[in-house]
Amino acid sequence: MTEIRAQAVGVAIEDLSLSFETTEVLKGVSLTIEPGEFFTFLGPSGSGKSTLLRAIAGFGPEPGGRILIGGEDVTHLPPWKRNVGMVFQSYALWPHMTVRKNVSFGLEERRIPAKDIHGRVEAALDLVDLRDYGERRPSQLSGGQQQRVALARTIVVEPRVLLLDEPLSNLDANLRIQMRRDILELQRKLKLTTIFVTHDQEEANTISDRIAVLNDGVIQQVGSPMELYDNPANRFVADFLGTANLIDGRVEKGQGKISFQADDGTLIPLNGNGVEPGPGTAMFRPQDLTIREPGAASEGAAVFSGQVQHREFLGSIIRYAVRVGENVILVDDSHQAGRPVFDVGDDVALSLAVDQVRILAG
Repeated sequence: MTEIRAQAVGVAIEDLSLSFETTEVLKGVSLTIEPGEFFTFLGPSGSGKSTLLRAIAGFGPEPGGRILIGGEDVTHLPPWKRNVGMVFQSYALWPHMTVRKNVSFGLEERRIPAKDIHGRVEAALDLVDLRDYGERRPSQLSGGQQQRVALARTIVVEPRVLLLDEPLSNLDANLRIQMRRDILELQRKLKLTTIFVTHDQEEANTISDRIAVLNDGVIQQVGSPMELYDNPANRFVADFLGTANLIDGRVEKGQGKISFQADDGTLIPLNGNGVEPGPGTAMFRPQDLTIREPGAASEGAAVFSGQVQHREFLGSIIRYAVRVGENVILVDDSHQAGRPVFDVGDDVALSLAVDQVRILAG
């Protein structure tokens, strides 16, 4: 039985810069993607993530710097000589062709012998669970099925690297969840180096081995989803990945103790893990706090007095916005049926474990 073969090759990007006329879109990007890795470019619209993906594919203006795939410098090669496969947001299927013809098109263009095409097409359709849909046309398929056809068409040519440009954005929420699981399962089965582009942090967190967070054409941080979430390098990463409380102030040392003093005078004791005195931003997540009745004791934690300004019921949690001094702090409290909740205007005490506070450079 014919099988789709995949190579696990690395991708290296060295000091890549790219401009559209006078607009600089990528600014000295450097990173290394390991063979067989599921790697994601994550960032807001206009951050340069899709431009970076397209540069790897060979689309768009020729960049400065170098792109290496499997150790080969492909910076100046046209797309068809790079042997990478790209799946677009729009699917880009031929509407007049059957599913089987759409999938075989790339093989026919490569002059693959007809006897080999049939086996590879059937193998690709098997991998995306569409063997029984070969004679249908794209208009007869759901959005998720069309995306599977686009995947099959790409993997059937056995690319060195699979590039996915926001492939799930046209699908509804439930289908997106299923498709990202299917894509990850396919990638793991083929052990194919895959680069995924999204602005959706949940998508990135659930499928990525590592993530590069981009903003304004610059890589802000690279790491595993948990590394980025727990130890963001700067304010942008902290705020973009999940919900964060960010309080400006400065770190101060005195009498053998170290603490963070917010601009409004609020004091947060720190555990001193290599933090140096000076201006900065204290970062902690809403789930790092506990909300209690005023005066409740809490050992080993910083305790603040505040007043509930807003409350949101989010199903498994209740999110409170509590004013403490001049800052509004978000607190996530787990919800259980029948458990008392605080109302807007209630005075409360917040406790924060000091080892959960991260100090970001000012």
